[in-house]
Amino acid sequence: MSELAKVATVLVALMSMGLSAGIADAATLSSASTALSDPRPSATSVNYTFTGSSVTSSNIKCVKAIFSTTPTGDTAPTGWSGASGSVTAASSTLVNSNGTGWTLATSDGTSSTGQKNVWQYTNATGVTPSTTTGATFIMAGITNSNTADTAYYLKVSTYDNINCSSNPVDNATVEFLNTNGSTLSLTVDNTLSFTVNAVSSSTSCDGATTTQASTATTIPFGTVTAASNGVVCQDLTAATNATNGYTIYSRYTNAPTNALSQSIADWTGTNTSPTTFPAAGTEAYGVTSNDTTLGTGSANRFTNGGQKWAALTASNAEVAYESAGVTISTYRIGHQVGISLTTKPGTYTTTVVYTCTPVY
Repeated sequence: MSELAKVATVLVALMSMGLSAGIADAATLSSASTALSDPRPSATSVNYTFTGSSVTSSNIKCVKAIFSTTPTGDTAPTGWSGASGSVTAASSTLVNSNGTGWTLATSDGTSSTGQKNVWQYTNATGVTPSTTTGATFIMAGITNSNTADTAYYLKVSTYDNINCSSNPVDNATVEFLNTNGSTLSLTVDNTLSFTVNAVSSSTSCDGATTTQASTATTIPFGTVTAASNGVVCQDLTAATNATNGYTIYSRYTNAPTNALSQSIADWTGTNTSPTTFPAAGTEAYGVTSNDTTLGTGSANRFTNGGQKWAALTASNAEVAYESAGVTISTYRIGHQVGISLTTKPGTYTTTVVYTCTPVY
């Protein structure tokens, strides 16, 4: 059911003889109603669509509408105004959806100063309604009453005379009311998921092939020789509903260092300007990313013209990026180390830290 049908209420035609006083000999329309495009109190630019059946198939020169507080009176509802009103003739089948030759005059009813609640829509030639069932007459540009849940009335009458009083044809009185809207509210919590995942050995990794398998918490190169570089990769998977997506950063606590405080040299490429990793025999440690759409600098700087590698530092540097929320996305981060014939012996360790920062 539409909101209009729900909150504007079903507006019922009042068809007793007492409601037709003053329009003797006029036929009473059946199934009459009026629907408001916005039933809220004090709403502006509202359309009132009157609909009626059992329309008499004879000439009409006047459609008269009175908005009132009682079925038989002509006092305007409190706060109601038709001063900016008009008839939407093109959608009004009661006048054959044609506004040619028709003129709207509005006036104030009893004790209704400037509210223009009495409408007379006239045409000296007149028309014979081609629609006798479900005929519509649409009045637009109305300001609703400022009072909610109070019954008001719309009286619609047709005449074969532009004086809008003699030669009555049809009439109906329908009820309408204004209803406050219901404020809907809901809360959607921020969401973020981020995991680090293992990549097996002998797996393609950003232009290289892994020499060892990783786990979610380890990057184990094992024994590395000057004859062959070590390559270990991890997959980072993230999802968020953040409006502006997220950035994933990487850093280390320090360069890989042995028990004698001797360190593996950082590769000379930087996160801003990564470069091709050296062949076996050169001491270096660097990382790369397969993300081609980074959010800072050159978006594809790690992948343009072949895979490029950069030194890690103790400060966060971008390795993956999304500009909007995603249900799930995975990025492969590669770690490569090479040693020279003069690299000092020992077991070298450091801690690599990934940080996923959403932007809501």
